Amino acid sequence: MKLKPLNTLLFIVALGVFVYAFFIFDTHKPIRHLPFYGERELKSTDTVYHTIPAFSFIDQDGKTVTEKDFKDVIYVTDFFFTTCRSICPIMSTQMEKVAQKFKDNDKVKILSHTVDPETDSVPQLKNYATQHHADSKQWIFVTGDKKALYDIARNGYLLDAHQGDGGPNDFIHTQNFALIDKDKRIRGYYDGTNTKEVNQLIKDIDLLLAEYEYKEKK
Repeated sequence: MKLKPLNTLLFIVALGVFVYAFFIFDTHKPIRHLPFYGERELKSTDTVYHTIPAFSFIDQDGKTVTEKDFKDVIYVTDFFFTTCRSICPIMSTQMEKVAQKFKDNDKVKILSHTVDPETDSVPQLKNYATQHHADSKQWIFVTGDKKALYDIARNGYLLDAHQGDGGPNDFIHTQNFALIDKDKRIRGYYDGTNTKEVNQLIKDIDLLLAEYEYKEKK
């Protein structure tokens, strides 16, 4: 039995819509990929990207925090100090939005480093964390050795281009957030005082989560 011309046309259109939806609207497949930041090198046929080095600091609960606490999670990091009266309160308020958005997702964390460890003791960090409604299982504030804090800011997260030794006269003051993927690679920078950029950060976290979900299902 032959299809009538109109039925044939409708069949072709329906098939085209199905194919288009399958390839374009597959919700498990990320629409785009975030870039990688930092130096990279080619080893054999693989590109090796800059990764965050090992670290060890003390959090707002007095516990030691290392890179192992961020295994298999995406995290956002920044640098601040509790007595700051300029950009830091704005940054922390914006970071609250990120924490609230992903409060029920154990695959997303936040790591905030003080740049003034002489002032920002564990109790000082605890008080600041409480002011910003931070759950220490998700949003971790750390202090520690100044040289180590400044070194990871500059050479790990690449958040400060100025040279310095972490000495008494050295100081870092940046409003940028960095987005780190599960493989400890930098995937984005965002102005933590800018609502539009923080909203983009939230979207990019969702994108990374979808990217890893897609890879796990392949």
